[in-house]
Amino acid sequence: MSTSIWHRDNAEAVVAEARNLINKQLPQASRRQFLARGLTLGGLGLLSGCSIDDSPTAEAALTRISHFNDRVQGWLFDSSRLAPTYPDSMITRPFPFNAFYDESKVPEVDASNFLLEVTGLVANKRRWKLDELRALPQYAQITRHICVEGWSAIGKWSGPRFGDFLRAVGADLSARYVGFQCADDYYTSIDMATALHPQTLLALDWDGQPLPPKYGFPMKLRMPTKLGYKNPKHIQAIFVSNTYNRGYWEDQGYNWFGGS
Repeated sequence: MSTSIWHRDNAEAVVAEARNLINKQLPQASRRQFLARGLTLGGLGLLSGCSIDDSPTAEAALTRISHFNDRVQGWLFDSSRLAPTYPDSMITRPFPFNAFYDESKVPEVDASNFLLEVTGLVANKRRWKLDELRALPQYAQITRHICVEGWSAIGKWSGPRFGDFLRAVGADLSARYVGFQCADDYYTSIDMATALHPQTLLALDWDGQPLPPKYGFPMKLRMPTKLGYKNPKHIQAIFVSNTYNRGYWEDQGYNWFGGS
């Protein structure tokens, strides 16, 4: 079977499953309105930003389709495919500040007392100092940060590969999820395939200098394969789990997988 036929057949199966979800969950009027907008993978990816009905039935349908969209994005994700990289001359300076609070509310973390907690399905449950993290092999990348709000910016981040860190702590790499808790009360979780992607960094530096507080000191997870809200800042705790976890924005309706 050719690649094009394989993708066509699977795309048809995806659309068929989505239509079944809609037909089971939405009232007839809402169903017509939804289908009139076009049923495509791109449309499914935008569902978290749409409001088609205020009824609990419609909300339940959108939730189910959002979970379905997560499965599709996970199926399409290629751990060997790299996001584009850019020259130093294309770095966005100043890089935009973005958070769910004003810049004046950025948390101040004491580097001398900082300890990164690692729990869950890991062999080595202990806390890591910043200098221990810096002792791991460091990698730099210049990649594009894409925000769900519609803007993007190019930045330079460096730090250990997150996959290397997970191996260093003896994480169960067959586990499904990695979760994060942050100093600014932000929280999120990602799939293990993205955690092990070679461009996923536990970023300690920004543009050659220690990560400034407004960009996530003491560390942020930098994933050019995910939208910006999936890149947690001010990380304090990491846990590996097979239990499905959502996140700050995901609990407010954003798509969980969040691929860019």
